[in-house]
Amino acid sequence: MTENPTKRKFNFPHPLVLIFFMIVLAQVLSYILPSGEYQTVKDSRNIDPKTFSYVEADHLPWHASLSSIPKGLEKGADIIFFVFIIGGVIGVLRSTGAIDAFIGTLINSFKNQSTILICGMMTLFAIGSSTIGMAEEYMPFIPILITLCLALKLDAMVAMGVVYIGAGIGYGCAALNPFTVLIGQKIAGVQLTSGQIFRWSLLFICLIVAAHHLLRYMKRIRTDSKLSLTHDIDYSKGFDLPEGTPLTSPRIMILVLFFVGISLFTWGALYKGWYIHELATIFLITTLISSILATLSPNKVASSFCNGAMEMTTTALLIGFAQTIGVILTEAKVIHTVVHGLASVLNNFGREGSAIGMLGVQSVFNFFIPSGSGQAYVTMPIMAPLADVTGVSRQISVLAYQIGDGFTNMIVPTNALLMGMLSLARIPFQRWLKFIFPLMIKLYLVAIAAILVAIYIGW
Repeated sequence: MTENPTKRKFNFPHPLVLIFFMIVLAQVLSYILPSGEYQTVKDSRNIDPKTFSYVEADHLPWHASLSSIPKGLEKGADIIFFVFIIGGVIGVLRSTGAIDAFIGTLINSFKNQSTILICGMMTLFAIGSSTIGMAEEYMPFIPILITLCLALKLDAMVAMGVVYIGAGIGYGCAALNPFTVLIGQKIAGVQLTSGQIFRWSLLFICLIVAAHHLLRYMKRIRTDSKLSLTHDIDYSKGFDLPEGTPLTSPRIMILVLFFVGISLFTWGALYKGWYIHELATIFLITTLISSILATLSPNKVASSFCNGAMEMTTTALLIGFAQTIGVILTEAKVIHTVVHGLASVLNNFGREGSAIGMLGVQSVFNFFIPSGSGQAYVTMPIMAPLADVTGVSRQISVLAYQIGDGFTNMIVPTNALLMGMLSLARIPFQRWLKFIFPLMIKLYLVAIAAILVAIYIGW
């Protein structure tokens, strides 16, 4: 009797395959959904919510899924090249030995207090996102934190969680983030920086929930390393554990220089409007001075920089491909149609239902526009007047927007930064989902409770 052939094991699609599938899906949606658009207010990027109309739009060609990819790469060029520069900078810094020496010092100092270290770093990342909207700037920390976590007998999932859960909660509960909450408040006509006590309180509560989730996972993998979601992934190359690298005076100076650069950029972002270009410049200056302090030869600096940048190629490609989804939906003029349809549904619910519905709409729409500021300009001109009609304060409509944007950034595959960081951390997207999805449920329950409390206290 002939045995049945062995069934082929299902392999979850590579992130690039997954993103390309969504590019194709975006093109299919462009043929199904009618094109529509809102007019913008004069001398403004804001949408006039009373001006929606269906419009004629050229059908995308059959090859749009392919021909739009170069446009997506072009659209994401600033982040893509920033990623290459960051890879090169990290490569040179690793060559100086400063990073390995620093990690070794942290391990020796916190080897019995890893809980404090992990929770403290996640809080710092959250505060950075909550105040000045840091996100892309965190990418250099991924390989550093993975190396640290591996040395502490943890895994890459913990390192990714520290960075991206912190950033997601920081954006979702932002108090001063100029790219989300301040733009949302300005569009909604709400006093800028108002409502901070409520937002900081929500940030604190969500961080406690996130810390509990992360610490439970840490305890589980320390009990049995095979329970790690990345136990079968090879981290032997590129994340070498520091061994016997002393923290010499030149290396201390390099570390101080690095943190001074970060502090300088933080100041510039807050007061001068600096962004990726300025940060890349600061990192390059830091790299040059660091190589001199470490007495590295020009050839060593060049080869370390190129090797570091080369390791970022997959990350850069994922970012460019993810940007293509937005390019297709924008060219087909269906984004405003989606906003109009979702916003219209909310008119049928009461005050509480409308507020929670706004959170749902913003969460869904972040799939199409993962940019926080871009989503604000498209959706807030609709949600703010809708809040007036349904008896919800405009402050709450801003809160629903920022939570929907920030929390879903941790899970939507159209988020180029998320996919890029996962690639850099060598974490398959489906495993990240398995790790983050239970936390998302907890955070959304907290968010719904917060919105209901805000309604009842008249916030």
